[in-house]
Amino acid sequence: MKLYVGNLPWSIGDQELEELFSDYAVVSAKVIKDRNTDRSRGFGFVELESGGEEAIEALNEAEVEGRQLKVNEAKPK
Repeated sequence: MKLYVGNLPWSIGDQELEELFSDYAVVSAKVIKDRNTDRSRGFGFVELESGGEEAIEALNEAEVEGRQLKVNEAKPK
């Protein structure tokens, strides 16, 4: 299951995003960056082997560095 994670603090990179979801079977974690500035755009995607619903329940609206995360199932492009 692929999850969208929004409202990320600017300081979070791929590794930190993966660590946020470390209680679940993470396949991949990617913070989306601006092509020109290489700065985080404030959202990313996490792919989980299993436990997607539990991860959404546990981390949606969780506070990280003063920001409330938005976690839900990623919609196809």
